[in-house]
Amino acid sequence: MSIGKSIGMAIITSKKGRAYATVCLWMMCLTCSMFFTIGCAEPTQKNPNANDPYANAPLHTSFNVSVTFQDGSRIRATLTAGVAVVDEVRQITTLSNGVHVVFYDKTTGMQAAMMDADSAHIDDRTKDMTAIGNVHVKSDSSHTTLDTPRLVWVQKEEKIRTTERVHIVTPTEVIDGVGLISDQMLTDYRVFNVQGVHHP
Repeated sequence: MSIGKSIGMAIITSKKGRAYATVCLWMMCLTCSMFFTIGCAEPTQKNPNANDPYANAPLHTSFNVSVTFQDGSRIRATLTAGVAVVDEVRQITTLSNGVHVVFYDKTTGMQAAMMDADSAHIDDRTKDMTAIGNVHVKSDSSHTTLDTPRLVWVQKEEKIRTTERVHIVTPTEVIDGVGLISDQMLTDYRVFNVQGVHHP
């Protein structure tokens, strides 16, 4: 009777042992699997420029700059400015400390008009320029002047345009309005919203 009990207990203990061993083995496999999965995970990609304050800094700054806009061998315009800052990321050149532009006649190659502004932006992809602040254009050929707060020069078309207020003075009349498109010599222009015409 006691032997049977002992054998019975031994059998029960043996079954429990095998069950416990099986559970332990399964837990070890699970742990190893988790470790392998975590260990093999791809590292998080970090942007090396995310915290770099100089990553998008301007390429360079120049002083007393001169720029020539050309179409082949023909000069469209020349520009001078006190300061030029080139932003390589945005592909924009910012001009400040006074901007002076000379436009040339495409037929004769002679100086045709001049423009002055406080500052300007040049799109380095299209070479179009936006003049900002006290923009003043003077035509040598038509003896006409234009004043406006902001003006865009489309270099490929050799035209100037603005959506801002304009003040035009010609030898025969003074025109005030809003919005303008013109050739750069101010010989063929259109004011979109004429608000007043005066004859001196």
